[in-house]
Amino acid sequence: MKFIVSMKDPDTLHDAIEEAVKEELTKIADVQEDERELLLEKRIEKVSELCRKWFEYGEYLVVEIDTDAKTCIVVEKE
Repeated sequence: MKFIVSMKDPDTLHDAIEEAVKEELTKIADVQEDERELLLEKRIEKVSELCRKWFEYGEYLVVEIDTDAKTCIVVEKE
C-alpha cells in the first residue's frame, strides 16, 4: 500500500538550516564578526533556495510511504 503524507511546520526548516550554517561557520577561523553575519545570511539563503525543491513555502513537506517496500520518500514539488 502507498499513501501520501503532507506535513507543515513553519519554523523547523529555517531553524535547522540556521543551526547547520552556524556550525559550519565555526570552522572558519579568520572571519570578522560582521563578515560572519553576512556569510550566515547568504548561506542560509543559498541552502533555503536548494530546499525549495522539496519544501513549499519553506514549511510544507510531502512524503510517500510504501508499506510493501517499507520506504518513505520525499516527493519533489511540482
